[in-house]
Amino acid sequence: MRITAAQRTENENRIRAAMDRLLRGEIPPGGTCDIKTLAREAAVDRTAFYGTRPYAHLREEFERRLQMLQQAGRIPDPRAAQIERLKAEIAALKERLARTEDVNDELSEFRSQALARLAAQHEEILHLRRSATTAGRVTRLPAARTTTIGSCS
Repeated sequence: MRITAAQRTENENRIRAAMDRLLRGEIPPGGTCDIKTLAREAAVDRTAFYGTRPYAHLREEFERRLQMLQQAGRIPDPRAAQIERLKAEIAALKERLARTEDVNDELSEFRSQALARLAAQHEEILHLRRSATTAGRVTRLPAARTTTIGSCS
Protein backbone atom coordinates (compact mmCIF):
# COMPACT_ATOMS: atom_id res chain seq x y z
CA MET A 1 0.00 0.00 0.00
CA ARG A 2 1.47 3.31 -1.13
CA ILE A 3 1.35 6.39 1.07
CA THR A 4 0.97 9.94 -0.09
CA ALA A 5 3.64 12.58 0.28
CA ALA A 6 1.57 14.23 3.01
CA GLN A 7 1.33 10.95 4.95
CA ARG A 8 5.04 10.37 4.56
CA THR A 9 5.80 13.89 5.84
CA GLU A 10 3.42 13.35 8.77
CA ASN A 11 5.12 10.02 9.57
CA GLU A 12 8.58 11.63 9.41
CA ASN A 13 7.40 14.39 11.77
CA ARG A 14 6.07 11.78 14.23
CA ILE A 15 9.33 9.83 13.96
CA ARG A 16 11.44 12.95 14.58
CA ALA A 17 9.26 13.92 17.57
CA ALA A 18 9.57 10.40 19.01
CA MET A 19 13.32 10.47 18.31
CA ASP A 20 13.70 13.73 20.22
CA ARG A 21 11.71 12.36 23.19
CA LEU A 22 13.78 9.17 23.35
CA LEU A 23 17.07 11.05 23.09
CA ARG A 24 15.97 13.38 25.89
CA GLY A 25 15.53 10.33 28.08
CA GLU A 26 11.76 10.12 27.98
CA ILE A 27 11.68 6.34 27.64
CA PRO A 28 8.21 4.73 27.78
CA PRO A 29 7.63 1.88 30.24
CA GLY A 30 8.89 -1.38 28.82
CA GLY A 31 10.93 0.39 26.14
CA THR A 32 14.54 1.25 25.56
CA CYS A 33 16.33 3.84 23.47
CA ASP A 34 16.31 1.79 20.26
CA ILE A 35 14.68 1.51 16.83
CA LYS A 36 11.96 -0.84 18.06
CA THR A 37 10.75 1.67 20.64
CA LEU A 38 11.15 4.52 18.16
CA ALA A 39 8.91 2.73 15.66
CA ARG A 40 6.34 1.91 18.35
CA GLU A 41 6.28 5.49 19.66
CA ALA A 42 5.93 6.94 16.15
CA ALA A 43 3.28 4.34 15.21
CA VAL A 44 5.32 3.26 12.18
CA ASP A 45 6.22 -0.26 11.05
CA ARG A 46 9.71 -1.10 12.24
CA THR A 47 10.71 -2.64 8.93
CA ALA A 48 10.38 0.80 7.29
CA PHE A 49 13.67 1.75 9.00
CA TYR A 50 15.85 -0.88 7.30
CA GLY A 51 17.39 -1.43 3.88
CA THR A 52 16.07 0.83 1.14
CA ARG A 53 12.82 1.49 2.95
CA PRO A 54 11.49 5.05 3.25
CA TYR A 55 12.73 5.84 6.78
CA ALA A 56 16.20 4.24 6.70
CA HIS A 57 17.78 7.69 6.73
CA LEU A 58 15.92 8.48 9.97
CA ARG A 59 17.23 5.28 11.56
CA GLU A 60 20.77 6.31 10.61
CA GLU A 61 20.17 9.80 12.01
CA PHE A 62 18.79 8.32 15.25
CA GLU A 63 21.76 5.96 15.64
CA ARG A 64 24.22 8.75 14.87
CA ARG A 65 22.65 11.10 17.43
CA LEU A 66 22.50 8.32 20.02
CA GLN A 67 26.17 7.52 19.44
CA MET A 68 27.11 11.19 19.78
CA LEU A 69 25.28 11.37 23.11
CA GLN A 70 27.02 8.23 24.34
CA GLN A 71 30.43 9.58 23.32
CA ALA A 72 29.66 12.77 25.21
CA GLY A 73 28.97 10.66 28.32
CA ARG A 74 25.21 11.03 28.27
CA ILE A 75 23.15 7.88 28.03
CA PRO A 76 19.48 8.73 27.47
CA ASP A 77 18.22 5.30 28.50
CA PRO A 78 18.28 5.12 32.32
CA ARG A 79 18.46 1.31 32.24
CA ALA A 80 21.45 1.36 29.91
CA ALA A 81 23.12 3.98 32.12
CA GLN A 82 22.47 1.83 35.17
CA ILE A 83 23.88 -1.22 33.39
CA GLU A 84 27.05 0.68 32.47
CA ARG A 85 27.40 2.00 36.01
CA LEU A 86 26.93 -1.47 37.48
CA LYS A 87 29.45 -2.98 35.05
CA ALA A 88 32.03 -0.42 36.14
CA GLU A 89 31.21 -1.09 39.80
CA ILE A 90 31.54 -4.85 39.28
CA ALA A 91 34.92 -4.40 37.60
CA ALA A 92 36.13 -2.25 40.50
CA LEU A 93 34.85 -4.78 43.04
CA LYS A 94 36.53 -7.65 41.20
CA GLU A 95 39.84 -5.80 41.27
CA ARG A 96 39.38 -5.00 44.96
CA LEU A 97 38.58 -8.66 45.66
CA ALA A 98 41.70 -9.78 43.79
CA ARG A 99 43.85 -7.37 45.83
CA THR A 100 42.22 -8.57 49.06
CA GLU A 101 42.85 -12.20 48.12
CA ASP A 102 46.51 -11.38 47.44
CA VAL A 103 46.84 -9.71 50.84
CA ASN A 104 45.12 -12.67 52.51
CA ASP A 105 47.52 -15.09 50.81
CA GLU A 106 50.50 -13.03 51.96
CA LEU A 107 49.16 -12.85 55.52
CA SER A 108 48.44 -16.59 55.59
CA GLU A 109 52.00 -17.31 54.46
CA PHE A 110 53.36 -14.92 57.11
CA ARG A 111 51.20 -16.61 59.77
CA SER A 112 52.45 -20.06 58.74
CA GLN A 113 56.07 -18.89 58.93
CA ALA A 114 55.51 -17.21 62.30
CA LEU A 115 53.91 -20.36 63.74
CA ALA A 116 56.76 -22.49 62.42
CA ARG A 117 59.32 -20.14 64.00
CA LEU A 118 57.44 -20.13 67.32
CA ALA A 119 57.28 -23.91 67.32
CA ALA A 120 61.01 -24.12 66.59
CA GLN A 121 61.80 -21.61 69.34
CA HIS A 122 59.60 -23.53 71.79
CA GLU A 123 61.41 -26.77 70.95
CA GLU A 124 64.76 -25.02 71.45
CA ILE A 125 63.63 -23.67 74.86
CA LEU A 126 62.49 -27.14 75.95
CA HIS A 127 65.76 -28.62 74.77
CA LEU A 128 67.77 -25.98 76.68
CA ARG A 129 65.72 -26.56 79.84
CA ARG A 130 66.33 -30.30 79.64
CA SER A 131 70.01 -29.63 79.10
CA ALA A 132 70.10 -27.25 82.06
CA THR A 133 68.55 -29.76 84.46
CA THR A 134 70.88 -32.59 83.44
CA ALA A 135 74.04 -30.52 83.52
CA GLY A 136 75.33 -29.84 87.04
CA ARG A 137 77.45 -26.84 86.20
CA VAL A 138 74.57 -24.47 85.48
CA THR A 139 73.98 -21.96 88.28
CA ARG A 140 70.50 -20.66 88.80
CA LEU A 141 70.12 -16.90 89.28
CA PRO A 142 67.98 -15.59 92.08
CA ALA A 143 64.43 -14.58 91.22
CA ALA A 144 63.78 -10.94 90.46
CA ARG A 145 62.72 -8.72 93.36
CA THR A 146 59.12 -7.66 93.33
CA THR A 147 59.25 -5.05 96.06
CA THR A 148 59.78 -1.40 95.25
CA ILE A 149 62.02 0.89 97.20
CA GLY A 150 60.92 4.42 97.73
CA SER A 151 58.14 6.41 96.17
CA CYS A 152 57.41 6.13 92.47
CA SER A 153 55.81 9.56 92.28
